Amino acid sequence: MTMRGSDMVLAAMLAGVMAVGATWAVSAGRVRAEQPEVLRRAALVERLGLTDLALFTEARYTRHPSQSDRHAAFQDHPFALEHFPSGSVLPPRRGRP
Repeated sequence: MTMRGSDMVLAAMLAGVMAVGATWAVSAGRVRAEQPEVLRRAALVERLGLTDLALFTEARYTRHPSQSDRHAAFQDHPFALEHFPSGSVLPPRRGRP
């Protein structure tokens, strides 16, 4: 018996859905297993007073995205071109300023 093309596509889609489900299950297990380590590290960061990770060192609005406003990239001129390479990788912050 030969398989039709639609049967092969259905089998491939089913295999993909099963792979995604397995990935979710493994991920959920790892999150539960690593929760004590995450809490321990969070307590260490709190005790030492560490700041957030600085992603880029070029412009102040790319150093800490949560602390910048949406218009910081255009502070020189509203139609100014981006002159920092990290500004093309990191989009402006969305949401309320």
